[in-house]
Amino acid sequence: MMWLQIFITFLVVLIWIKIFKQWQQNKVGLVSFLIWFVLWLAILLVFWQPDITTYLANFLGIGRGADLIVYLSIILIFYLIFKIFIRLDKTDKLITKLVREDAIKNGEKR
Repeated sequence: MMWLQIFITFLVVLIWIKIFKQWQQNKVGLVSFLIWFVLWLAILLVFWQPDITTYLANFLGIGRGADLIVYLSIILIFYLIFKIFIRLDKTDKLITKLVREDAIKNGEKR
């Protein structure tokens, strides 16, 4: 099990480096950077100390730590899908606006 923990730790460090580089290049904002950093820190913490999830689950009234992780993962996935949906809707409206403006400009030339 120890080699797997070391391997996962190495992967998380690589992910942190990638997130940090994206933040430095202004590809992600500070809030996004901090959220992803804390998320991967939590994953690493749970991987090294899995009993933490059981204590937290019991505190929240959930039976097992694994159930808590599943619930939190589903919530995170739904949140990310929502954010993607909002961004796609915004992009769709922007494209529609640009196409209309271009059609009006080209229509006036003829």
